[in-house]
Amino acid sequence: MVTDKKKFLIEVIKGILKLIVAGVFIGYLKEYDLIIALILVAKLTHNVYKDIIKPKNKNWLLLIGMLLTCFGGIVGETWGVANGYWQYHEVSRELPLWLPFAWMYAFYFLYKLELKLIPLLKNKSQKNKIILALILALILPAFGEVITIQLGVWTYYWPYQLFGVPLYAFICLVFVHMLVYTILHYICKKYNIKDLVYN
Repeated sequence: MVTDKKKFLIEVIKGILKLIVAGVFIGYLKEYDLIIALILVAKLTHNVYKDIIKPKNKNWLLLIGMLLTCFGGIVGETWGVANGYWQYHEVSRELPLWLPFAWMYAFYFLYKLELKLIPLLKNKSQKNKIILALILALILPAFGEVITIQLGVWTYYWPYQLFGVPLYAFICLVFVHMLVYTILHYICKKYNIKDLVYN
């Protein structure tokens, strides 16, 4: 399935290391949600400028995906916290200020990783790209959650947990990411947009 297994593995390991750094960063600064939010906004602004505004060929799909993921994530977060399914700790509000930007960055992270991994696939069919997206959406966001949960950022109250992440959360994370994936795929199809990840 992969042409260069070593390169593929290196990209995955680099992605995991980025998740560890992000998780530890949020975990240790959890009570300073405004500072985390400002740092994430600065990072996202830099990434939007570098990947969307500056290039001659604007990648508006990237921005649309970030906004859709943010919207879906915040709707889910509001629902989950309001119903007592999980709770954030050491912040003075129900939802930390950094949360929408973390959801945006989650999309950015997965998209950029897929851009690096898809060229390493032997068969770049839509089916294989979807399988790759499913695997990444199932494992990587949950791995990031494990780190932040272990550092006391929040607690899930749903049952059937693996390292503090319940089965329902795995399903919800995959659902949000794959729903955005599907929307972007249809946007590419309808408007004949060439994108390595979505068409």
